[in-house]
Amino acid sequence: MPFKTVGIIGAMKEEVELLHRNVRVSGVRSKAGIAYATGELHGKRVIFCHSGVGKVNAAVCTQILIDLGVDCVVFTGVAGALDPALDIGDIVISTVCQQHDVDVTALGFPRGVIPFQERSEFEADERLVRLAVLAGEALYPGRCRTGKLLSGDQFIASRQTVQELRETFGGACVEMEGAAVAQVCAMNGVPFVIIRSMSDRADGGAPESFEAFTVEAADRSYRLVEAMIMRMGDGK
Repeated sequence: MPFKTVGIIGAMKEEVELLHRNVRVSGVRSKAGIAYATGELHGKRVIFCHSGVGKVNAAVCTQILIDLGVDCVVFTGVAGALDPALDIGDIVISTVCQQHDVDVTALGFPRGVIPFQERSEFEADERLVRLAVLAGEALYPGRCRTGKLLSGDQFIASRQTVQELRETFGGACVEMEGAAVAQVCAMNGVPFVIIRSMSDRADGGAPESFEAFTVEAADRSYRLVEAMIMRMGDGK
């Protein structure tokens, strides 16, 4: 079944400015204080928005996009690297997403497990992952990889926390929205993929690195999403 309408979310203004410049916008509507622009990008109908930072903002945006009729959701933005093999500017394409800040260990649940729920890890759509990998390999040879994304309402800037998250969850990178998008999509049966460009190493130098590389990293992730859209066609 082809993806007729693609929902695209960016957490930061830098991540959606290029969409506004390149999408032929046909209409904008506002809901829950967020603007949703509908238009066409390389022949594909898209609806995109700037969610703001954090899991609640991301979840609200995702549900609204689904209610507006998108067939899949692509989240684009920046992240902090957990895997020491990742460099700033490298891109991680989600295979699975999990919230690292869910902690009900006091009641006997493993960290990251949502109590009384069937799933706490949410797998990205294989078709979207494949499209992202193909686009990434063409644009940035050797700089893209798939991996597990961790999300929490925290900006990680501690080497100790980086090591802990890596050891506990096996995450490739950490950010503040992806797992919320993933969970809402899973609840609605809507395919998704999260694409993150590394803006920092989530360590002691993360704040300075984030400021310096956010615009560049956001541009790289946008270019990959654009290339995905171009590859979708009618039969993907």
